[in-house]
Amino acid sequence: MQFWPRKRTKKLVASIRSWTSSKEPKILGFAGYKVGMTHVMITDNRKGTLTKGETISFPVTIVECPPLKAASIRFYKNSYDGLKLVSEVVSEKLDKELARKIIMPKKITKKAEDVKDYDDIKLLVYTQPKLTGIGKKKPEMFEMAIGGKKEEKLKYAQEVLGKDICAKDVLKEGQQLDAHAITKGKGFQGPIKRFGIGLKSHKQEKGRRRPGSLGGWRGQGHVMYRVAHAGQMGYQQRTEYNKWLLKIGEKPEEINNKSGFNEYGVVRNTYLLIKGSLGGHVKRLVRFSNSIRADYKLPAEAPVISYTSK
Repeated sequence: MQFWPRKRTKKLVASIRSWTSSKEPKILGFAGYKVGMTHVMITDNRKGTLTKGETISFPVTIVECPPLKAASIRFYKNSYDGLKLVSEVVSEKLDKELARKIIMPKKITKKAEDVKDYDDIKLLVYTQPKLTGIGKKKPEMFEMAIGGKKEEKLKYAQEVLGKDICAKDVLKEGQQLDAHAITKGKGFQGPIKRFGIGLKSHKQEKGRRRPGSLGGWRGQGHVMYRVAHAGQMGYQQRTEYNKWLLKIGEKPEEINNKSGFNEYGVVRNTYLLIKGSLGGHVKRLVRFSNSIRADYKLPAEAPVISYTSK
């Protein structure tokens, strides 16, 4: 039910509706651009595995993470139907590229000290794709939740307003993350590819790649939505839970090859190595949040990486 209706997403930036609580006053996630995949050789440190202590190969996804920049502090108040925005304090130091995304404020008079009545604080941040080599200038904007108590949230937000927020200040190696991304679009596909239903007999009257007789599925005068029919596939928001952050690298030359990554180019900023695959196309933004239901079997320490394939 959570995946219906299967239609194209409205926004290319994934939205995060649930955040974990944290006592540490900092933003509860990060974001970066998907580069591609490679593999690393690690010393297995997972509990209970048959290869514990041995050197094994792991597939990893590379995500380039240029610093985020805080655009404004948003103040929220509880209401009967959720949080409501009551005030916003905008930074005086906004990049000129942000004018491609929003209407830039001409005069900034409101200060964070002037806001007294609020229940929660969130940070409106934007990316800096100009620092990468993907050929893009227009930044993405989204909200990030902040950990800590109400007073600590305000102090942290005031400290980072208009400044760069780096991945190493927010994330740590070995932690688990939830990855939110817009998947690769496949267009209009049939029920075999879209839902994985079986092929019918070659002696079937109508066709092999169709759902067949619907029978009771249309006994109420219309075809029920649960029937596997053709339609839009992909280009939808999906969340992958408990992705293992193996490394936060600050030397791109460790992973760059001479020709750069296929369809992406050369990594120029801090990068993440995430175990396994991630949704979305190359160059697409992937948002990370602290794991909301962490896997207790995974160790909190990152494994030792002895080799990274280029």
